[in-house]
Amino acid sequence: MSNPSYLRFFPYETPYDHQREAMDTIDEALSEGQDVLFEGACGTGKTLAALAPALEYARTTNKTVLITTNVHQQTRQFIEEARAITRQEPIRAVVFRGKLDMCHIDVGYEECQALRDTTRELVETETERAELAETERELLDAADTNPNDTDVIEGRNAVMDEIDALDDDLDELRDQTTCEYYYNNLAEEMEPFYEWLFDGVRTPDEIYEYAHDAGLCGYELLKEGVEGVDLVVCNYHHVLDPMIREQFFRWLGRDPEDVVVVFDEAHNIEEAAREHATRTLTERTLESALSELNGVDDPRATPAENVIGAFQRALVSTYDDGLAFGEREAIGEDWYDLSITNDSRRDDLTLAFLDAYTGAGIHDDLDRALELGGTLDRSYEQSYKNGETKTRTECHVLPAASFIDDWLRDSDEQGLYPVVSVRRDGGSDTVYGRAELYTCLPRRITEPLFEELHASVLMSATLRPFDVLASVLGLDLDDEESEQMAYGAQFPEQRRRTYAVDTPALFARRRDEQEVQAIVTGVLEDAIRFTPGNVLCFFPSYHEAERYHDRLAGDVDATFYLDSPGTSVETQKRAFTADGNGVLLTSLWGTLTEGVSFDGDDARTVIVVGVPYPRLDDRMNAVEAAYATAFDGSGGDPGWEYAVEVPTVRKTRQAIGRVVRSPEDFGARLLVDERYTARGQRELQQYSVVDTFPPEERAETIDVEPKKLKFALLNFYSDMDAWPDLPPVPK
Repeated sequence: MSNPSYLRFFPYETPYDHQREAMDTIDEALSEGQDVLFEGACGTGKTLAALAPALEYARTTNKTVLITTNVHQQTRQFIEEARAITRQEPIRAVVFRGKLDMCHIDVGYEECQALRDTTRELVETETERAELAETERELLDAADTNPNDTDVIEGRNAVMDEIDALDDDLDELRDQTTCEYYYNNLAEEMEPFYEWLFDGVRTPDEIYEYAHDAGLCGYELLKEGVEGVDLVVCNYHHVLDPMIREQFFRWLGRDPEDVVVVFDEAHNIEEAAREHATRTLTERTLESALSELNGVDDPRATPAENVIGAFQRALVSTYDDGLAFGEREAIGEDWYDLSITNDSRRDDLTLAFLDAYTGAGIHDDLDRALELGGTLDRSYEQSYKNGETKTRTECHVLPAASFIDDWLRDSDEQGLYPVVSVRRDGGSDTVYGRAELYTCLPRRITEPLFEELHASVLMSATLRPFDVLASVLGLDLDDEESEQMAYGAQFPEQRRRTYAVDTPALFARRRDEQEVQAIVTGVLEDAIRFTPGNVLCFFPSYHEAERYHDRLAGDVDATFYLDSPGTSVETQKRAFTADGNGVLLTSLWGTLTEGVSFDGDDARTVIVVGVPYPRLDDRMNAVEAAYATAFDGSGGDPGWEYAVEVPTVRKTRQAIGRVVRSPEDFGARLLVDERYTARGQRELQQYSVVDTFPPEERAETIDVEPKKLKFALLNFYSDMDAWPDLPPVPK
């Protein structure tokens, strides 16, 4: 039996059995235009299982494969996998990074666009002049040969007139602001760059350095030269932002139906899509727009000022009225939400806006403001191109008017949540506000995307339950539309243990109880003492991590590392992994729960303390309410399950997956809370989270009483022959 053709893109000797099975499924699904939901634990080989059949399908059908993630470390892994593939089967692969990180002169998007247009016009004009100059020389030679040929003489004179006109144009263009790097892109031969680019898989840093040394713009070179490539590695925003996606696919020379997208860490799509769909407007932008209008001599300025000024006053009055006594003084430099919703009428900001507005007609004034904003924006761009300004003036009227228009139209729409937030300016120590249309339902962004693409592969170690993911993202789980597959841990089961420690349920209301804290502290002490190596601890919040750091440090023979907001987590991680007897305490909602491996001796035991639900603020309550309405009829409480419980358990599963990362590795995973236990499932019922875990993970979990944990760990690590000297003796 011959090997499948997709194995030419598999760079190693033989795939695992489960990996080969996954490839077969993905290969068939892509040929049918189906989406694939692919859960695979660490060691499943998900990346190559997706890439090999995707590249084969794309090669035979003239399509392009995108692999995308929001985890920086995963991008590095994709580059290594792509390099391995191309050593066996050459592919044209590019790695994209955002424009701001690739710019050599550090300008924003709008300035770059203006510079690019002016520079292109300059080069095109120079090229046209050079062509006319060559024509003039040919006509001059012809005139020397036939001095009485009046047609030649008249033709040469006409060309000379055109050259004189172009010289005037060039004088003007050279006085304008241009980009030297982009100029060189257009004026020089770029074939050596593309030969270098596709002679391997280049990182964005390598492209930046090559371009900088050559005086070129690497970002624009990528845009101009990636049409029809086999593989693109990029960030989520290249795919999830509709405007960026349209441009991005245009650079690739592909329509959406000619693209296969592989989403890594696909459990993160929900939150990423929500962020891309959310719209905001700060008080600072409103103030800048009003200042901008003061200097505008245009009849549309007055109606624009009417509507923008009313919204600015309404925003200030809304947060002034919404702040309780003493609350303003406690506001810090992070955005702080205020509740503005009402049960039976429009939100407080909309009502305040309608009350503050005094013009002749709010929608007519908004139309005039939008028109004027567009006019101003175009004039600023032209002034920058003409060299009248050193930097491109930013238009504030247009975004302010556009947001106000969106707010009036959408703030009471199902699935959108209007928010007013405030923060303190660290420089002036003043409080200012922000209006936000927060998107509760991410499928507003993702459902059209999945409908447009030829197919997609969504992969992660924590995708299940598939029906929840599909509902939230707008995927069709019909057998003709999608495939679902899940592979559990592939490493030897005897080299890992998962314990559910039967402590009291760590509900928020009980976390301050001294008795509960004493029990949890005892569990942590035993886990640290009976682990031959580093221990990684996740808590519901940084506050809880700090609480137990203070309870443990000094009483336990180990080096303690406390992760907290504002500290360098990478520095902490390096010191911790090099320690050998370290304890790192962090929040489950921090940056160490996914995309970060703790291989081998980096960490032996990982602990999740409590069921770390996110803070249930008004914003989260709005998501829960939107999900309850959108998925009504699915049974149970879809608002709580879809919005809170499933994402929390996914985070927990990601956290315990930080250890045991290879067949030779070993380690223990502890879930500290009775809600993870079988007893808790029986007695706590709806508060238990056991049923949210996949069946094979539930079956592998061993319930243990707090006082017996030390013996369980001692026996397991003794079986692994992990103690360098004599093991500790239980007291």
